[in-house]
Order: sequence, then C-alpha cells, then structure tokens
Amino acid sequence: MALIHPEIWIPCPSAPDYDPNLPEIKSQGVMLISYPRITPTGPAGLFMRIAISTGMLSARHTFSIPLNPPEENLGNYPLIPVKIWKDKPLAHDYGIHLPPTLHRYLGFNPSTSPLTLFRSSDINTRQIFRNAPRKEEIGFQPNTAFADAYPIHLLNLASHRDVASRCAYAIPQLSVRRFRANIIIQGPEAFAEDHWKRLDIAGVEIHAACRTVRCRLPNVDPLTGIRHAVEPDRTLKSYRKIDEGDRTNACLGMQLVPALPEFVLRVGDEVGVLETGEHRYIKMLAPGEKVEGV
Repeated sequence: MALIHPEIWIPCPSAPDYDPNLPEIKSQGVMLISYPRITPTGPAGLFMRIAISTGMLSARHTFSIPLNPPEENLGNYPLIPVKIWKDKPLAHDYGIHLPPTLHRYLGFNPSTSPLTLFRSSDINTRQIFRNAPRKEEIGFQPNTAFADAYPIHLLNLASHRDVASRCAYAIPQLSVRRFRANIIIQGPEAFAEDHWKRLDIAGVEIHAACRTVRCRLPNVDPLTGIRHAVEPDRTLKSYRKIDEGDRTNACLGMQLVPALPEFVLRVGDEVGVLETGEHRYIKMLAPGEKVEGV
C-alpha cells in the first residue's frame, strides 16, 4: 500500500475556467489515487512493458473520487460503522469508485472481495482522550477521524538525522517520509521536542500531548514498498525507549492536539515553545482498565 499515492485537487474560484456546476467543484475538489500497473506474463506483458518504457502507456493506473460526498448523490455514499480500535465511527462508503485493477493490485477478487474505501464523516468523528487535553481546559473535546489517536504528528529534522546517521550502515539514505509526519520542523537540536508541552505555531496554541511511540512501519521504504528486516526499528529501540508509559517501544516525534477546532498552518510558519515538562504515554486501555497510579 506504500505505493498507492493520493493527490488532492482543490478548485480555485478565481480560475478562468471555474464552473460551479462541475461535479468536481460541487464536491469541493477531488482526490486522485494512483498505483502501479501490473504487467502480465507472456507476450502481452512484454508489449505492455515496451509501451511503458516508450511513454505510450503510463506505468500507473489513476482514478478520482469526490473530496466530499455530493449532496445530490448522498445515497451513493452510505454511512457505515468503521471499527478503529475500540471506536466505531460512521464513515461514507466510497466503494463504488474502486476500479477492478486496484482490487487485482491488492490481491483481491473484484467480484467477491470486501475491499472498499471510506471517507470520514465530519459529524461522526472520534473523541480523543488518553493524553489529549480535556474539554474543561480548551472548551471542546479534541477529535480525529481515522488516525490512531491524535490528529497531528510533528517531527524534528535534527532528531530524524540523528536516527538516520545511526542506521546508515543498513539504509544510506533514510527518508524522513518513513515517519509520516504532518509537520516537519528545523532549527531545534535533536530530541529537544521530547519535553515540549505547549506550542505556538503561527499564533495557534497547540498541545504536545505525548511522544510518538513507533511501530515497525518506518521499516518500509515509501519509494519502493520494500520492508527492511530490522531498520530503523532496531536502531530506535537501542536508544529511544525513553517514555515511562511504554518501555518496550521507541519514541520519535510528538503527537499534537490544537486548542482550536479549525486553523490553517503554512510552510515557513514559526514554532514557539510555550511550556515544557514531563510526558508519560498512555496506551490504549481495555474496557474497565485504569492507568497505573490513577
């Protein structure tokens, strides 16, 4: 799935060809989704590879979906419960847009597979607790859609470079993309962010809720989809098991929760540290389970 690439197109009202009646504009934009074209074996595959190498045929399939479900066709996008950890938010089923070639690329049978695509619903989000600030503190309970637990992930380039230098023996060019951050900052020394509690980014107060506890997905190269057997997971675990809340896994980056329901960030915005302090990661709790010491 690392080789499935999304691209969002947003209409511009000032464009000369802007037409409010176009379906792409009624849906407030579209998402283009592309993925590698699978070449068959035999003569047909040889012809296809030649066509791709000469530019006669694209090496990737592409299809588009409406960014938002069109009001006049909401019946085509029913709200379905989607299980994410212990939550079951309702989300719009976009399965009607999935082409058979995507099923085949992912190894599903188009006629029998349950493969589909969901679009989050603005009125059916998941409230965040665990390390997130509470409604009593910021005026609303933070929420997210399909993310594991928090809406924003920050990564410090100096921290990434420290990790990259330590596992260069196995991966000479460790891409920052492997760690899937929403916000990448430069300037602070490596791991300075470990103790940030509250930030100011372009005038917006943002809580650094907790450190990002890493799984093994960064072992996958986003350019090739190939998973390295041990790195960077082994390097991270050798010196980044730093959070008392989870001593079995390594940390890199911070999970952020804004103190505003809506805001805009731009490339080049300055980041100010308003408060520092200690962190203790809270794991996903089973029903009836309590945080240790509470």
